[in-house]
Amino acid sequence: MTHSVESRFIAIISGALLVVVAPLFTLFLALSSQQAAKNLSEHVNVVLVTNSQALGKPLWDLDTDSIHQVASMLVADPAISGVQISDNTGKLNISEVDVNPADFRGLEAISEPIFYKSQQGTRNVGSITVYVPKLGWFSALHQMEMAFISIFIITILTVFGAAILGNRVMVIKPLMRLTAAIEATRRLGSRHHVDWRSNDEMGRLAKSFNEMQTLLEREERELKRAHQQTTEIYNLTPAMLFSLTSGDQIAAVSDYWLLATGYRREDVIGHPFSELVAPGDRQIYARRKQQAKSTGLAIEATVRFLCADGRLMDVLIVEIELGTAGGSIPGSLSVMTDVTELRQSELRNHQQAISDHLTGLLNRQGFEATLDQKIAEADRARTEVACLFVDLDRFKAINDNLGHAAGDAVLCQFVERTKPMLNDDDTASRLGGDEFAILITGEGAERRATELSQKIVDMFEVPFRIQGTGVRLSASIGLAFYPSHAASAAELLQKSDMAMYARKRDGKNGAQVYDPAILDQTRERAEIESDIEVAIAASWFEAHFQPIVDIETGVPSGFEALMRMRHPRKGLMSPAGIISVAEETGTIGQIGNLILEDAMANLARVSRLPGMGEAYVAVNFSPLQFEPGLPARLAGLLGRYGIDPSRLVVEITEAVLMHDNPEIRTILNEIHRFGCRIALDDFGTGYSSLSYMSRFPVDIVKIDQSFIRSLTEQTGDIGSKNRMLVEGISAISHKMNCKVVAEGVETEEQRLLLQQMGIDYAQGYLFSKPREISELLSALSARQAEIESMAS
Repeated sequence: MTHSVESRFIAIISGALLVVVAPLFTLFLALSSQQAAKNLSEHVNVVLVTNSQALGKPLWDLDTDSIHQVASMLVADPAISGVQISDNTGKLNISEVDVNPADFRGLEAISEPIFYKSQQGTRNVGSITVYVPKLGWFSALHQMEMAFISIFIITILTVFGAAILGNRVMVIKPLMRLTAAIEATRRLGSRHHVDWRSNDEMGRLAKSFNEMQTLLEREERELKRAHQQTTEIYNLTPAMLFSLTSGDQIAAVSDYWLLATGYRREDVIGHPFSELVAPGDRQIYARRKQQAKSTGLAIEATVRFLCADGRLMDVLIVEIELGTAGGSIPGSLSVMTDVTELRQSELRNHQQAISDHLTGLLNRQGFEATLDQKIAEADRARTEVACLFVDLDRFKAINDNLGHAAGDAVLCQFVERTKPMLNDDDTASRLGGDEFAILITGEGAERRATELSQKIVDMFEVPFRIQGTGVRLSASIGLAFYPSHAASAAELLQKSDMAMYARKRDGKNGAQVYDPAILDQTRERAEIESDIEVAIAASWFEAHFQPIVDIETGVPSGFEALMRMRHPRKGLMSPAGIISVAEETGTIGQIGNLILEDAMANLARVSRLPGMGEAYVAVNFSPLQFEPGLPARLAGLLGRYGIDPSRLVVEITEAVLMHDNPEIRTILNEIHRFGCRIALDDFGTGYSSLSYMSRFPVDIVKIDQSFIRSLTEQTGDIGSKNRMLVEGISAISHKMNCKVVAEGVETEEQRLLLQQMGIDYAQGYLFSKPREISELLSALSARQAEIESMAS
């Protein structure tokens, strides 16, 4: 069929091309050839007439050079292949050709006589003959015409090929599929369909064939179903089948059911099926018909089945009412499937889903589910629930320094130490990372939770053994009680978490019971965090200046730039809360950069006042600001405001130096080489290691104000000890070529005492409080006017 249909289709297309296209193409070639021959003849005649007149005199004079020149010009014409010039005397016979000079075969000769007008009159002096090619049908075509003909031929071939391809795809292919389906149905006996969809005649033919096959297939299924209903279902089906009467008594069971359960047929026929269900699940089985699916046909129930040998088997029973299914037989047909292993697997998966893989405790998901359950039980028993939220302090340092394997070992040891402290009713969970939660329920839950939290804190006095070394940690614990502090499970966990963070903020290593003030503090910190984000974007931060004066003369030598945030609604906000929140959220670096730029701009304004051209500004730097690009940015700011590098003092705290970060040391050295000075702030607190002054480029040491306040105390020996400390710091600093600044000077007595100790500079409320730049400029201008007035 393929060859006959396709060959006839090709014959029709070929005949159409021969009948229509071939004559038109032949006519086109004939007309083109005729027109080209005419044009060539006219052109050659004009050339012959013109050159015969030009050759008259040279031929008369026998001027061979001129004749050769004319002949060459003629041959240069694309239409002329050869030229022959001869005189009547036979003395000259000149030829020029651009083809094979052997002969002029294949060329057409056109001659013209040559006349010369002499004094004796017009005379025939010779003749000129040109040889032009004979034009064929295709040689007369121009290049553009050849291109059009080529496109035309390609188009014809494309259409021809597309027609053949379309015939194969749209006609031959569906016919072959239809033929294959018919053959498969005939040979195999099954109803095969034609996989073809289209909106044309072939698609409708395929659709009709498929509908016919579907109808026949449906009729065959109905015949098979009718046949199967006459056979013995139970003995031929490898499933636990049983039939019940309308009163749920066993009417029949399959051989496979007997084999799986161990019963004999005569022992169960006529007995209620519920007697074979575990007593605890009989109510579930009795209510099964109330849990029918939306179709109203099948009923499912999962219960424990009592086997003949006494073992319990988890089974899934799928039941269908025979009358509901359209039959006339009363009762139901059920299929029972053993799902014991599936249920055990589900239990294992559930246990894994709610357990922490490392410690074996509940994970967050399992803990939250247990917390809801414990609170429900506490509501029924009217008891309390205590929640301990435990976070290990400095755990991140173990992961960073010793590796995650060491961190995992610490977590496991913590769990091993904690488990003996718990009762059977207590629930422990690892919420994630180094965070744990413990639930205590029953009578005296609050008292037991307080005692347990103290035991956990004391437990950390014994170091953890990791990789042969001892590691010391501590724990921050938050406690919250239900229903005293929370009304729900989520709120109880949240309140204990908030109490834990409050403990961390207050110094870690201890327990903290939730207090409503903690919620206020949390909200306040959240509000400050929001204000910081807006303030960074809206430029609310300002650098206020507090003078640093020469302790002998009281003349300002420099200023410390102190951060202030001017809120449009709250006014000037205290920096203490802002700095702690900014350090926790990581925005302290951005704030420091804004204060640095504002401080440089303010110093440039101060420098315009008389006597302030050499004043410096000391700016506090957070560890987050020490990035590789910091020296270049400082150089750019100093250059922008025209400030000498020595007038910028970079104030750092021990937090920057404690870990001896090589990158920070490199940045500090680069800043110092550039000309900026380095000041060590709050010296005397923390570790106050003198090695900092030898390992880092320190130029200025600032003694913490806690030492200054106690210098003048007369009671006890604190004042005398602090005086010795201040004198020692001053002496060592001077030996190391460092200037010394005393912070927090508030009385004249303190100033005189510090002056006697050899302190160089001082700052504090005795001299001036921190002021905004406009107020400071006014005060400095007034002071300068007062000095000039006194001098005059």
